[in-house]
Amino acid sequence: MMNIQRCAEEFKQQFTHSEYRLFFAPGRINLIGEHTDYNGGHVFPCAITFGTYALAQKTSGNIIRVYSMNFPEKGIIEFPLTELDYRTEDEWANYPKGVIRYLIEEGYNITTGMDILFYGNIPNGAGLSSSASIEILTGVVAESLFALPIQRIDLIEIGKKVENNFIGVNSGIMDQFAIGMGKKDHGILLDCQTLTYDYAPIVLKDHNIIIMNTNKRRELTDSGYNERREQCEKALVALQTKLPITSLGDLTNEMFEENKELIPSPIWQKRAKHAVYENSRTLQALAALQQGDLTKFGMLMNASHISLRDDYEVTGIELDVLVETAWHHPGVIGARMTGAGFGGCAIAIVEKAQIDHFIEHIGTVYQNKIGYATTCYIASIGDGAREITGGL
Repeated sequence: MMNIQRCAEEFKQQFTHSEYRLFFAPGRINLIGEHTDYNGGHVFPCAITFGTYALAQKTSGNIIRVYSMNFPEKGIIEFPLTELDYRTEDEWANYPKGVIRYLIEEGYNITTGMDILFYGNIPNGAGLSSSASIEILTGVVAESLFALPIQRIDLIEIGKKVENNFIGVNSGIMDQFAIGMGKKDHGILLDCQTLTYDYAPIVLKDHNIIIMNTNKRRELTDSGYNERREQCEKALVALQTKLPITSLGDLTNEMFEENKELIPSPIWQKRAKHAVYENSRTLQALAALQQGDLTKFGMLMNASHISLRDDYEVTGIELDVLVETAWHHPGVIGARMTGAGFGGCAIAIVEKAQIDHFIEHIGTVYQNKIGYATTCYIASIGDGAREITGGL
């Protein structure tokens, strides 16, 4: 939990005034449905109670000043409302800058500067969407401080636009959607093509979700993420020579098997197979949760990781050690990597009575095999981005 007093003192020290309003945007985990979002399929994320806080206030000039307690060595980064271009040297501050730029470009009336202090308790580079958390949080700050008449879905779209066009990561809309629309104790089944969605209650009772961080930093722009997306797009074009489809998400497993020979490259075939089968698993997962069948849900999680490991090839030894160790531990319903892969985190659904031993055992095995420590967190499913008015 954030120490609000410490943040308030830091805000006053950095910005030399003490009036602020408090905002929060969560991180997210994806329970199942990985690399399906940009392939026109379904995802099943939820918001978590780890996230990013902002203390913010309007100022009289036209300068935006931002400061992160997570990167204190960077100091205050400032930019005028008239100069909202991407600059490599601004590093993390490009995320809030991009949101403000696109809000203004779309006609929203941001008339003065702001002072914003950010503090996140999402591990940096863990793949729990700290960047999307900052994007949606900045949007909610601007919406509230300037009384902007913006629909939440439009703010989510702006966050995605920042990621794609301003930062240069060709990601889908899942992260921003989960962070903007999260609901306590619910997952969100989202159709990434139509943006229709359903909330599904997640009743864990005797279990908890454990997040296992590989502590291997991952930077999506430096990873094979864009390459995987391009391979799926090439597979889709090959399938479209015969099939009237607009995305891989339009295919059933059976349709894929009947037509996969249209795809000339074995690698593209594997990538497309994952997208199609993973989409199917996501729909099966919703049905399992609606029936309260956690065992079936866990089996689908396991199958998802195997597909991400073998067909999409985005896991790597760190994630595989965590997940495969979890599979063999008593009281584990299911485990899989979550997020884009290439490092980041895995999740497991673990019986509460086994959690202490589970965390100890995972830690020992990982240290011995990888050579450095994993970090485990017990996750709770929380609400989406908002202003906090009643204290923490």
